Amino acid sequence: MQGETIDIGGRVGQQQSNMKLKFSSLFLFLALLLLRMLLMSIFCFRAARAKKVKEGMMLRVAVQWSYWKPMASLPLPTLRFPCRPPLLQFPISNLLSPLSAFAALAPSDSFSSSSSSSFHVDLQPYLRCSMPHKRLRVAVLLSGGVDSSVALRLLHAAGHSCTAFYLKIWFQEDFENFWSECPWEEDLKYAKAVCNQVEVPLEVVHLTYEYWNNVVSYIIEEYRCGQTPNPDVLCNTRIKFGAFLDAISGMGFDYVASGHYANVIHPCADQMEEPSVLELSQDMVKDQTYFLSHLSQSQLKQLLFPLGCISKDEVRRLATEFDLPNKDRKDSQGICFLGKIRFSEFVARHIGEREGIILEAETGDFLGKHRGFWFYTIGQHQGLRLPGSPWYVVERDIKNNVVFVSRNYFSYDKRRRLFRVSSLKWLSGLPATQTSQLQCKVQHGPGFYDCSFEMEVGKDGQESVAVVRLSEDDQGLAAGQFAAFYEGRKCIGSGVILESWDDQSFPVCAKASEIARMEDKSKLGNPVKIKVKPEEVFVSRGSKQSMIRE
Repeated sequence: MQGETIDIGGRVGQQQSNMKLKFSSLFLFLALLLLRMLLMSIFCFRAARAKKVKEGMMLRVAVQWSYWKPMASLPLPTLRFPCRPPLLQFPISNLLSPLSAFAALAPSDSFSSSSSSSFHVDLQPYLRCSMPHKRLRVAVLLSGGVDSSVALRLLHAAGHSCTAFYLKIWFQEDFENFWSECPWEEDLKYAKAVCNQVEVPLEVVHLTYEYWNNVVSYIIEEYRCGQTPNPDVLCNTRIKFGAFLDAISGMGFDYVASGHYANVIHPCADQMEEPSVLELSQDMVKDQTYFLSHLSQSQLKQLLFPLGCISKDEVRRLATEFDLPNKDRKDSQGICFLGKIRFSEFVARHIGEREGIILEAETGDFLGKHRGFWFYTIGQHQGLRLPGSPWYVVERDIKNNVVFVSRNYFSYDKRRRLFRVSSLKWLSGLPATQTSQLQCKVQHGPGFYDCSFEMEVGKDGQESVAVVRLSEDDQGLAAGQFAAFYEGRKCIGSGVILESWDDQSFPVCAKASEIARMEDKSKLGNPVKIKVKPEEVFVSRGSKQSMIRE
């Protein structure tokens, strides 16, 4: 047409420009699509790994979502491109929508394992015994119980690099042939589930021979000799913080931690020559310093007890907040490593039974029979199966396998408060002063006695012993048990009770002693019929019980 000028070059340039925009938009779309697919693949993989946790709970998905959620919730603008193809008009937050779906699979109250800020509870007050201001490599003894599991989580929350260790000390055949179940299988299952929650590696350490050679054989021999050893003290000293410390000595750990209720005060970096101090736990009822009192200073310097600054109730609360797989599991009431197995069954399995007689200490009356003196300790009242008022074991004749009992165990004219202690071990590496006023525990529990302590230096190469006099009477003093000594809140050491003697020791009448020495006890005939006394009321007086007859 006349008068019109057609700029063909301009149209071609505009078309080329539009094509470039289309290709750029398509390239950006493909890049975003690939990013979306990559994110989906990552979270699918992590969700699949999380299914390995007990009962298929995807505990780690919520942790990842807690990281991405702030990005997904940002009010990001919608991308608009020059050529405005409909498929490319979408919010960037849509790329993160798969994360919402995965987060829905995890519990809404899940906690971040990498930071205490995502917990419902401020963890800082609970980390006082976990060295939160340092970054350490810690070997954590994990038993599968609640206490050690909470200890692991507190150390993890404090920022330490943790490796969990489960100690296996049983011969598989020993339980398959005698007991119906292995005590460690369920424990190990829970230990693995707890570690999976925070992706802490778990190693199983086999200390079977060490346990049997250093603990079980000693216990069996002591019981045969009429002693009453404490397996838990031996287990801590020789296995948990003995053989295990030796096994990991070259692995570069700064400390070894466990779920014990105790507190270790370590010296400052510029005072490393000073000794570490073992102190009472905040929870006096659960305090376990008695079981740790025979450790050496070299052992104590390597230990860390995260539960020493909190109570048992707080531990249970934290287990719920952490949503631990074993949060509802009951505490073990048994002997170290025995689990659900009763100690009497363990003794019967390895020592056997030998029938003997039960005599009343005051009269010499033949009351019944027992399975072996090693099943009974001084002060024991359960398992005697005698009618009437509570009967207590007051003495044992080891040579003749005779157990003496009485119903007057708490009479004020029959007391014990004086005893000797050997195998003394001091946590500071130095003994107490020659004559000291200390506090003493003769069994696990919150109760203490004030006591006087005096060393007797051994002559002609003999071992030095201590003479201890309690401020109050304790009828349960038994040879073989440990006596732990304290200065205020500080546990300074312990020793093994050799014997208890006193001008007021519980007497055994001449008739009872004569019957005990009889070679043919079948001549005794049938046990006497025990007369049930009138109703008796026992009133607690502190750690003692006095009997009031009505």
